[in-house]
Amino acid sequence: MSGYVLSSTSLPVPEAHQTNSLKPTPQTLDNDILYAFKSPFELKQIHAQIIKTNTSPSILPISRVASVCALTPTFPYAQKIIQLSNKPETVIWNSCLKAFAESDSPNDAIRLFYQLCKHDVPLDAFTFSFLLKACTKLSYGLYGRIIHGFIEKLGFQSNLFLQNSMVHLYAVSGEIDNACLLFDKMSERDVVTWNIMITQLVKKGNVDEAYGFFSRMPERNVRSWTSMIMGFVQCGKPKEAIDLFTQMEDKMLSPNEVTLVAVLAACADIGALDLGKKIHDSLNKKGFTTNIHICNTLIDMYIKCGCLESALTIFNNMKKKTIVSWSAMIQGLAINGKGEEAFKLYSQMIQSQIKPNGVTFIGLLHACSHMGMVKKGLQLFTNMTKDYKIIPSIEHYGCMVDLYSRAGLLKEAHEFIKNMPIKPNGVVWGALLGGCRVHKNIEMAEEAIKHLLELDPLNDGYYVVLSNIYAEAKRWDEVARVRKMMRDNGVKKTPGSSSISINGKVHEFVAGDETHPENDAIQERWKELLEEMKKRGYVPNTSVVLLDIEESEKVRFLLGHSEKLAVVFGLMKTGYGMPIRVMKNLRVCEDCHVALKMISEIVDREIVVRDRSRFHCFKNGVCSCKNYW
Repeated sequence: MSGYVLSSTSLPVPEAHQTNSLKPTPQTLDNDILYAFKSPFELKQIHAQIIKTNTSPSILPISRVASVCALTPTFPYAQKIIQLSNKPETVIWNSCLKAFAESDSPNDAIRLFYQLCKHDVPLDAFTFSFLLKACTKLSYGLYGRIIHGFIEKLGFQSNLFLQNSMVHLYAVSGEIDNACLLFDKMSERDVVTWNIMITQLVKKGNVDEAYGFFSRMPERNVRSWTSMIMGFVQCGKPKEAIDLFTQMEDKMLSPNEVTLVAVLAACADIGALDLGKKIHDSLNKKGFTTNIHICNTLIDMYIKCGCLESALTIFNNMKKKTIVSWSAMIQGLAINGKGEEAFKLYSQMIQSQIKPNGVTFIGLLHACSHMGMVKKGLQLFTNMTKDYKIIPSIEHYGCMVDLYSRAGLLKEAHEFIKNMPIKPNGVVWGALLGGCRVHKNIEMAEEAIKHLLELDPLNDGYYVVLSNIYAEAKRWDEVARVRKMMRDNGVKKTPGSSSISINGKVHEFVAGDETHPENDAIQERWKELLEEMKKRGYVPNTSVVLLDIEESEKVRFLLGHSEKLAVVFGLMKTGYGMPIRVMKNLRVCEDCHVALKMISEIVDREIVVRDRSRFHCFKNGVCSCKNYW
């Protein structure tokens, strides 16, 4: 800039005015002009005008001066303006750091920090808090370690907020060991410190380690309990999540919206309907049931607990429905054996101008599979890709293989698998294996198991299905070979178990187990029911017991199936007319299917059983499923 010399303050000013005193006369410059500069060059032009009008540089928007020059070679120029303004320099630059850290380019905060160090700007605890925020957004563990060094060097290591921020940064950057090391070295910790460790360990799937921290906490807040409950839900431990929620209530802590949604998910997983209803009431009282996410969670919970009507009531009362709402309801209808209603709802969704997604089509394909609608399923699969440009996922391919297999079109299913553009997984080959079991095709089953043993060698279900196929064919040598293979591979058969929720408490029954505290009463009631069933023509179907044992042993084995025991216990513990709802970890066998239909008619009760495949709603001697398989 020719014609300018540096004054004693090192600011460029016109020569003719370098001896004049500067008097603040802000009215001589328009505010729009003062805030209009977008570059250091434009700033210098405005600064020249300020000097020409004998106006103090302090009228410049100092924060804007800092942000415009922060990452440029004109940083020293901005620094001099800030110093001349008599405003705290560190505060101004911290404000700029904060803006960068919270922006879409948090890396700019790191670049500004370099400038601050280079030009000897005093740093304080706020400086490092904003830097750590930027590093956390970027998951920059390396920069975090550098900043950690500055914090130690400048004596801020006693600042609990900074220490917590460092623990958080190490954890989110994948350096959980460093996070634990810093945690252990901290002379002071608060509930935030503990919550950071619990939350981050839960996110990484280290739930047991997270619970170790939770157990050692000197004090806990709602967030502590919520994080741990969510962790148990996410890792497939819904019972532990519900137990923890019960403990939380005993401590007289009021759960928040996030807590209740997590517990609802746990209720859905194990069918804890009583607790689910209680939480629904609590959400109603707090006015949360207008929240779309909460409504969707409630729909999912009621569907998985076999309360389709309650799910439909929530769905119909929603003022605004998302694709998640529609898809959940469609899938719920499908797995409850109400395929026609699922298709009607799909038509309503299309009429409402809601575009289906991949989850929607999974529900529709399930409906087709359970109703034996092969042509309809093929049409939907084609429409999904052609009309809605949805790329089929492995779940969609699995549904198609299941559709073919259930219908007995095993060759078509096998051909479909061979022509898949993505590698088939265990679920896909497992669907074919299941079809082989139903339609007694040993050769195709052996083909499927060959792939399954490569993909998922520790899944006991596949061995059991193959063993059952051989057993039905009376090929006991092959059954023995499969069982030896299981032993050699260290695979154990999962025992059949069923659970039922009574007054908020979940009771679990295992096949043949007689350890329940009320076993004698259960057996007595079961004996009475069995006598009435035999009068109506019930004969135990021992063909489903695929063991080479005496017939009497097969009958005893059948009568001890877990779902039968759970239903009998439910009849004992619930009032007349109350539905019985049971969750089964495996498929309901054909004998239990027949027995439960008969029991529903004898006791005039609705019996809902959710097995690993679908819902069976037994009422007046009929099941909601069109066919057993």
